[in-house]
Amino acid sequence: MDRRVVCGPRDGTVLSQQSQHRSDEILDGDIDEVLQAKSADGKFWKNLREQDLPIRVQQILHQIGFYGVYRCGRIQYDCHLITALVERWRSETHSFHFRVGEATITLQDVQVIWGLPIDGEPVSGTDLERTSVQWQEYCMQYIGFAPEEGALKGSRLGNLVSLLYLAKLEDIVAARNYSWGSAVLAFLYRELCNASEKGKAAIGGALQLVQIWAWSRIIPLYPGLGAPRVHMGPHQIDNNRVLPGAPYGAMWNWDFNPQLWRSICPLIFYAIVEMHHPERVLRRFGMMQNISDQPDTRDMSLHKITRSNRTGTDWILQHILYITRWQRRYDIVIQRQPISNKRDTDRGYWEWYNNITRHFVSSSTDRRVESGYQLGDAPVLQIVTQQVNTIQTLFQSKPVDVEGYRQLVAQLEHKVQIIAVAITHQPQQTATPSDTAPTTSHRQRRSSSQMSIGSVERGDIGVDIAGPSTAYTPQDYYVPQLPQDYYVPQPSQDD
Repeated sequence: MDRRVVCGPRDGTVLSQQSQHRSDEILDGDIDEVLQAKSADGKFWKNLREQDLPIRVQQILHQIGFYGVYRCGRIQYDCHLITALVERWRSETHSFHFRVGEATITLQDVQVIWGLPIDGEPVSGTDLERTSVQWQEYCMQYIGFAPEEGALKGSRLGNLVSLLYLAKLEDIVAARNYSWGSAVLAFLYRELCNASEKGKAAIGGALQLVQIWAWSRIIPLYPGLGAPRVHMGPHQIDNNRVLPGAPYGAMWNWDFNPQLWRSICPLIFYAIVEMHHPERVLRRFGMMQNISDQPDTRDMSLHKITRSNRTGTDWILQHILYITRWQRRYDIVIQRQPISNKRDTDRGYWEWYNNITRHFVSSSTDRRVESGYQLGDAPVLQIVTQQVNTIQTLFQSKPVDVEGYRQLVAQLEHKVQIIAVAITHQPQQTATPSDTAPTTSHRQRRSSSQMSIGSVERGDIGVDIAGPSTAYTPQDYYVPQLPQDYYVPQPSQDD
């Protein structure tokens, strides 16, 4: 039987871009490489480790809404974990497709994890056109130094930082009125979509957010005891006074926007527009998950719009329809029946999801030999045992009508297909790592010790995609052991 039938999707109406997805290359054995993280903040965080920011600067960061990001600090990227997640990311739905359902990073995560403001005006405007001299004068006025002319490449300082966004920080008071959280999420969605395509070697965006989200939501990936932790540090008032960090419970003392977490709205960041789809992960918000609508092809076409060679473009005018939808964001908040069991879904949901999703990224019995993994009977036995146990459980169910029996037959058929592929599929030849030594490549290959996360992710992974019993308390962030200390977010002025 064709492995693609088992790996999925069997129904290509939702994941219509499967032929362009990097999981197709993995299944064909073309790639087994780790995405490189694109980051331009290394020196910034290194300087902060040597000397804290002045209190006045910290106060400004808090006023704008960036203080939470600063206090979280910088963690070492786990590129293998990020790669494994990208292999499950789907640009059609803006969600990760796991075998237990869909999961995604939402506005809730941006606000809870980093404390970024998610309500307010979209971060957009005109792509300003200035000469190098004008950019130097602009930098001197707002950031206190003028970069050398050779360091400027259009509106970018080298190949690292765009000076375009300084326009939103000219007025420190007004800067808090922007939805920085939705802008960060829009850029992250775009990077995830691009990196999930065939032939991509790197990914940018808020990768720290992705990693912390994975540790919090996917329980088996939690680093565990003895893992390095984000050091929040004490809060220094002045040179003579230092307050200790707050306890874990204080991190929930924040002015949340639970309604906006469930808004089906566009995420806007100048040229970038990506759709926010909380309706695909309703169990996170303690609601009944139903069959989602088909992805809008018009939203997919937005991936082709970039800032490249678009100097002078007024992106507010360019995306006026999506700007208008953002202004109506509280009018399109999803609401469904509350549930007490995170597995509760509408009838027919699982049959539909099993048909449209990608169950496996690669064959569990066909790991890349050059990575150090050797084929054997253990993976096959594990798969067969797992599926047989599931079949036994299915037989114990008692459908009440014809529709229930039809779903039961479909599930049994799928489990039998998985067993058939696991038993019958064998590699064409047996090889050792030395026989198939990979050629030198600019990309990093997975080592045997680094396959663990990818191996877990490509099998049955326990994803805590269900959330709190209500949408107003973010209880679904799993932290078995308390970090050393935490920053206390300031309550809203209305309290």
